[in-house]
Amino acid sequence: MIIGLLIERKRDGGALSPEEWSAVIAEYTANQVPDYQMSALLMAVFMRGLERQELAALTDAMLASGDRLSFDGWATPRIDKHSTGGVGDKVSLVLAPLVAACGVAVPMMSGRGLGHTGGTLDKLEAIPGFRTNLSLAEAKAQVQKMGCALIGQTTEIVPADRKLYALRDVTATIESIPLIAASIMSKKLAEGLTGLVLDVKRGSGAFLPELDRGLELAKTMIALGEDRGCPTVALLTAMDRPLGRACGNVLETEEAILTLRGEGPADLLEVTYALGIEMLLAAGVERNTKKARKKLETAIDSGLAAEKFEQIIEAQGGNPQTVEDPSVLPQAQAVEVYSAPRTGVVQRVEPRTIGRAIIALGGGRRTVDDVIDPTVGFVITVKPADKVLEGEPIASVFAKDADGIQAGFAALDQAIVIGDKLAEKPLPLVSHRVTRAGVEALR
Repeated sequence: MIIGLLIERKRDGGALSPEEWSAVIAEYTANQVPDYQMSALLMAVFMRGLERQELAALTDAMLASGDRLSFDGWATPRIDKHSTGGVGDKVSLVLAPLVAACGVAVPMMSGRGLGHTGGTLDKLEAIPGFRTNLSLAEAKAQVQKMGCALIGQTTEIVPADRKLYALRDVTATIESIPLIAASIMSKKLAEGLTGLVLDVKRGSGAFLPELDRGLELAKTMIALGEDRGCPTVALLTAMDRPLGRACGNVLETEEAILTLRGEGPADLLEVTYALGIEMLLAAGVERNTKKARKKLETAIDSGLAAEKFEQIIEAQGGNPQTVEDPSVLPQAQAVEVYSAPRTGVVQRVEPRTIGRAIIALGGGRRTVDDVIDPTVGFVITVKPADKVLEGEPIASVFAKDADGIQAGFAALDQAIVIGDKLAEKPLPLVSHRVTRAGVEALR
C-alpha cells in the first residue's frame, strides 16, 4: 500500500475501498504510517467527505483496531450517552451516576478536550487520584458491580481513534461530519451497549453550529448504530451560550457535584433530565417520559445519585470526600470578580470565546502533549436576556496569576455582549429529537 497515492485519490475527490481503509487504519495504529501522512489524509477527508461505504469501512476498521467490552449473558441494560462537545458541558459527570442510580448500567467511555471544548476525562482527573485508564477487565467488573465506570481510551479500546482524536485536535480537522461520526461511534460500539443516546450540540459554540449540519450528523451516527445492532437516538441541544455557570475543569467538576446534590443550575438540570429520560426509556426501565423524569428527580432528591458518584470516585482511586466537600479539589491561585461594564440586557455569552480563553489561560491543549492547568476558567452567572446594572458582579475569573486575570477580563469583555435590548432569541435548550424514523421538533 502506497499511502501517498491514497491521499492523492481522496484529495482529488475519489474514494478508498473498504480494504484500503482497513489497511490504512491498521498500519497507522501499528505506527507504520507517520502522523504527517495521516494528517494529510484527514485534511483530504475534511475537504472531500466520505461516501457512505467509506464511512462504514472507516468506522469498522477503527472498531477492529482494539478489543471490546463484552457483557455476554448479563441481562442488565447498558446505555451510554455521548455529547459532540461544548463549553461548560459537564453533563456526563452528572448523568452517568444519576442513570446508574436508577438501575441502568452505564459503561461510559469519554475523551479529552478537543478544540475549544473541554473533555470529560480532564474534568474527572481534576479529582485527586481519579484514574480513568481502567483496563477492559477492570471496567467490566466495575460496571457489573456498581452499574457504572467512567473510562478513557486505553491501548485496548479503539486505539486507532485514540491516535486520530489527538491528531485531529491539532490539525484543524475537527469539524468534519464523517470524522466526528466515525470517532464517536467506534468508541460507543466497543462498549457492549444495548442502546445509545447522543447529545448533538448546535449554535455558535458547537463544532457544527448550523441546524442542518447537526441533524445530518445525528442521522449519520444513528444509521451507524442501528446498522450494527445498537439502537440509537439523538437530541439536539443548545450551545449558543455556555451550559451551566462553570467553564473550566475543576470548576465544572464542582458544579456537577452540586447538581448531583440538587443544587445545580436549571439549564444544566434540564439538559441532563432530557438525556436521562431517553436513557431510561431505551433501557426499558420506564415506559413514558413523565415516569422517567420522576425517577431521575427522586434519585437526586434522595441522595442516591450523589452517593453513586461517590462510590465511582472511590472505586477509581479518587478521593470520595470530594462529593461532600468539593473544596478538596485543586484551587486556582488567583480569583477576581468581573462586573458588568454597563446597564442593559445581556445579548450574547459567546461560548467559543470562553473556550479559547480557557486554553489561553492554560486549561486546554494547543498541542497533543500539553499539560493542562485544571484550576483555571470562568464562572459566568448571567445568560442571554438577563438584565444587568453597571458594576453588578456577573462573572469570576480563575487563573494562575495576575496576568491570567487580565487575560480573562479581556476575554469576558468580548464574550459577554450587553446592549439596550435582546437582539436575538436564545436557542431552546432541547430543540429536536432524532431517531431512525425521522426528526421531531420539540418546540
